[in-house]
Amino acid sequence: MRRQMASLLLFLGLVACGGQPTPVVSAAAPTAQPRIVVAEAPLQCVPYARRLTQVALRGDAWTWWEAAEGRYTRSRNPLAGAILVLARSQRLRLGHIAVVTEVRGPREIVVRHANWLNHGRIHLDTPVIDVSAANDWSQVRVWYTPGKTLGRRRYAVQGFILPKALQVSS
Repeated sequence: MRRQMASLLLFLGLVACGGQPTPVVSAAAPTAQPRIVVAEAPLQCVPYARRLTQVALRGDAWTWWEAAEGRYTRSRNPLAGAILVLARSQRLRLGHIAVVTEVRGPREIVVRHANWLNHGRIHLDTPVIDVSAANDWSQVRVWYTPGKTLGRRRYAVQGFILPKALQVSS
């Protein structure tokens, strides 16, 4: 069953590279390994997240947190299907967003995102760890898939945006 679910999620992720929006339908299998998939054409994080969640926001990733106010529920806590919004910084000049596919524990989530290493590729089953002193998801470190290790950099988090589908069910 887990293999079938993992295959289904990989298929859905690849279909999202096409043209039709494909929402995240469930969490990745807990045993899934982080991996990188090459898309037909290079992708940015914003259109990829929009395809997975059907969130109707536009603009650079760093603008999504404010743009979501009044349109979508915003949260400081992760939820499968929510959009993780990383703040703009010297390293992330346009910010970055990723879609949460699994909450593994109070300080670990798994995400799908595109263009993390600036090659327009899709990153699947990527662990993200809360490293904030207050355990409040204000700072994270992201798994570095090519090196098979947790990345060294800390990234400021603006929060999590809940797509309309999650707002109805939560």
